[in-house]
Amino acid sequence: MKKFIFSLFMATTCLMGCNELDLTPIDYAATGNYWQNEEQVATFMNGLHKHLRDDYTSPVVLGELRGGTLRDGTSSLGTSLDRATIVTSALTTTSTGITNWNSYYNKLLQLNHFIQEVENGCTFLSESSRNFYLGQAYGIRAYYYFMLYRTYGGVPLETEVKLLDGSVDPSAMYMERATAEQTMKFLKDEIGKSEIAFGSDNTLDRVTWSRFATLFLKAQIYLWSAKVNTNDYEGPHTATGNADLQIARQALEDIRSSGLFDLENNFADIFAYDNKRNKEIILAMHFDKDEATNLGWGDYFLYSPGLFIGQMYDENGNLYNTDPLESANTGLLRYEYKESFVRTFDQEDTRRAATFFEYYTTADPATREMGVSMLKMRGHLDSDGSRYYDSDIIMFRYADVLLMMAEVENGLNGTCASYINDIRERAYGNAYRPEFAYTDGSYAQNEMAILHERDKEFVGEGTRWFDIVRLHDANNNPLAFSAEANYPSENGGVASPVLKSNETYKLLWPVDVTVLNADELLEQTWGYKEAVGNTAAN
Repeated sequence: MKKFIFSLFMATTCLMGCNELDLTPIDYAATGNYWQNEEQVATFMNGLHKHLRDDYTSPVVLGELRGGTLRDGTSSLGTSLDRATIVTSALTTTSTGITNWNSYYNKLLQLNHFIQEVENGCTFLSESSRNFYLGQAYGIRAYYYFMLYRTYGGVPLETEVKLLDGSVDPSAMYMERATAEQTMKFLKDEIGKSEIAFGSDNTLDRVTWSRFATLFLKAQIYLWSAKVNTNDYEGPHTATGNADLQIARQALEDIRSSGLFDLENNFADIFAYDNKRNKEIILAMHFDKDEATNLGWGDYFLYSPGLFIGQMYDENGNLYNTDPLESANTGLLRYEYKESFVRTFDQEDTRRAATFFEYYTTADPATREMGVSMLKMRGHLDSDGSRYYDSDIIMFRYADVLLMMAEVENGLNGTCASYINDIRERAYGNAYRPEFAYTDGSYAQNEMAILHERDKEFVGEGTRWFDIVRLHDANNNPLAFSAEANYPSENGGVASPVLKSNETYKLLWPVDVTVLNADELLEQTWGYKEAVGNTAAN
């Protein structure tokens, strides 16, 4: 693959302060010296993929931490666990968990500039090249806006670069939030533009945006639109049901019928360092020790050897006197999964051993507590004895296509078992027996089965929070409000819902006060101004 080149001209300068929408670019690529040949266009697109790679923590922060599978407070090693406000869904107008729209508008600025130049200029490009670049750019822009939509609901929809000459009236940069309905329509239009631009181009390297990444995202967008009601002060989005489910189904079928993707035979092989770009990967963020590592993100889920060696025990009560995972003195354990969650995996389920390294705080089975480190995302131990966190971060993979198909079919005709069982057969391998197969039940039972399968399949891959917002109970309420869908804080304890029944507003995130104060047109996210114990930030 090409090296991701991040040239100086791709740097964004916050001319209005980095807590504003950052819609004003420095005049880095607007002169007549740029946009003169395809190499420059390709370099800019590499820079856009570099931005996408820089966003590698967002799926976990926005899509995993609030999901109810993680401990809060103190880890098994006694370390403080991070992001308590997010993990416990204790979001308020003064404690928002994330700031500045999660920095997505910085990235969107660059995409807007690229699209503007390639659509309206770059006459040296062939039609096929132009369309391919635009297919990528529209797809990535839709991805960022979809992350914003699932997080905030309606958001400012900026698609133009308003300044390329170095001067602007700051008031012209103010933008109000589009309604939830307007934002969803924009998402559908945007992903449609990407699909049209790609046409039948099946170029695939699994680490840059492709037509298949667009189809995957299209399925996600339409599945969300079909099932999720998004509150709003002026224009809420009401779940559309079957029509959008049908569109999601077709997008998924297009991926399946391509013949380019399949499940890996062994679950662990999906994440093996020496098996990057395998047949299950639709899109991954590429990392390499000589190019860029993921800055130790993996070690946030990995034990610290100094607190582990000589203090923790294996299942048989034997003290660990060495570092079994060869973490090479890295590891922070800032995020740890609940023992109650880990124990929902059958021992025969290969995903358990491939996902978690389990250890114990004492030798005594009667008093010991399980500790958990995650085996995904931990890179490799190099010949120089250093651990490099250079695992590719998987964005989209084929197992999700199958489980989205299960969800679509459950919504359309009440069947989903065959897709769930495709996943289970791979998970159990040679241990698979008829009693491990799922049999179709009611709509709500199927939704719960899909959730629990997704829970086991996508640990650490940034799906759990989004799943419990999108999947429903028997009363058609999000599973975020279901105790049955959650895991107790302690093994053997009683589970409580991720959100209380009076916390509907917390399905969305509040906007931080700095952003609100910087733009007089912005309003706080629906429900937060009226929430008990909350004060209006605007």
